[in-house]
Amino acid sequence: MTQGKERKIGQRGQVTLPKELREKLGIHGGDEVLVHEEDGKIIIERPLSREELAEGYRRRAAESEAIAEEMDSVSREADEYLGDIPEW
Repeated sequence: MTQGKERKIGQRGQVTLPKELREKLGIHGGDEVLVHEEDGKIIIERPLSREELAEGYRRRAAESEAIAEEMDSVSREADEYLGDIPEW
């Protein structure tokens, strides 16, 4: 976490984000940000874009598919090693 910079809050509750942070995070005038409280702190963050959200879902689906394939492989190995199991 980087060291914070003090800012004054205007009478209407406005605060200016430091230029270095805006540039680093790709935040421009007119962009929307998420503002929420967490453990007594005010958190300001850039929301995920639709593309970033979709990529996250694609990554999660690929991970789930890889786990399912691994489980299927292990199950086949167990069947080969143990042979047929009786029907209960």
